[in-house]
Amino acid sequence: MKQVRIGGQAVLEGIMMRGPESYSLAVRKSDGEIAVDVKPYRSFSERKKLNKVPIVRGVINFVESLYIGIKTLMNSSEYFAEDESDEEDTETAGDGKGYLVVTLIISLAFAIGLFVLLPSFLAGLLLKVTEYQWVANLTEGILRLVIFIVYIALISRMEDIKRTFMYHGAEHKTINCLEAGDDLTPENVLKHTRFHKRCGTSFVFIVMIISIIVFMFVRTDVMWLRLLSRILLIPVIAGLSYEVLQYAGRHENSCSRILSAPGLWVQRLTTKEPDLAMAEVAIRAVEEVIDVQEYLNCVRNNSFEK
Repeated sequence: MKQVRIGGQAVLEGIMMRGPESYSLAVRKSDGEIAVDVKPYRSFSERKKLNKVPIVRGVINFVESLYIGIKTLMNSSEYFAEDESDEEDTETAGDGKGYLVVTLIISLAFAIGLFVLLPSFLAGLLLKVTEYQWVANLTEGILRLVIFIVYIALISRMEDIKRTFMYHGAEHKTINCLEAGDDLTPENVLKHTRFHKRCGTSFVFIVMIISIIVFMFVRTDVMWLRLLSRILLIPVIAGLSYEVLQYAGRHENSCSRILSAPGLWVQRLTTKEPDLAMAEVAIRAVEEVIDVQEYLNCVRNNSFEK
């Protein structure tokens, strides 16, 4: 068996797990039952042999993760819709796909506006009182970090978000349990840490740090050019950040620990300690995308294919 990197995402009362050839959605319904949905999926970068091209594979992975994340988040909410119908006609399915695309575009626009354009615009105003571009660029990076942390702190006060953050913790604990070679039982899962170096939260934080460095070399006092450059460089920054996150996740040394430390700290906000029922949901999601027992045997015997 080849060693694979399982990744996931917390959704409404459930967890999505993504394996090498499929992704699963496990949701705890209001009646206590765990509903599971599995979809076959293979990354575009792997199908087109782009998974070996640095930066490019990061951009593709970012877009795919965003698409699958929003799709599964919307699917999880359907289990709790008041007027849920068991049958869906072709036209409705088509409308649902279109709605997903619109939601994806709106989500991207909101994120770009709040975390990219707003801090860039505010920091750009400093150029009216100082000629030092580096001051404005550094201020922009600090503002971006502050806005992100404040945003996370505010939404974490919402009850639904609190539970989602608990499922986020269950996702991490389950992956850590699997990668440690421990049997996947709810009790074993809860023994592990809720922090993980490959988390999307760490990715976002690395993006912000990389953006500070990149934007230091992009200098203009024309506001519209300044804002446009931030948008155009998003793929480059996402690609670079992906490479940094992969390095930190695959190595255990001083450099990787330094790179991972800020993201792990922010995960104190985005993850909470789960309960046994949440761990059970996470385990079901993992079991649908990988042969757990074979994987555990390879971990314990260090016998993954090279």
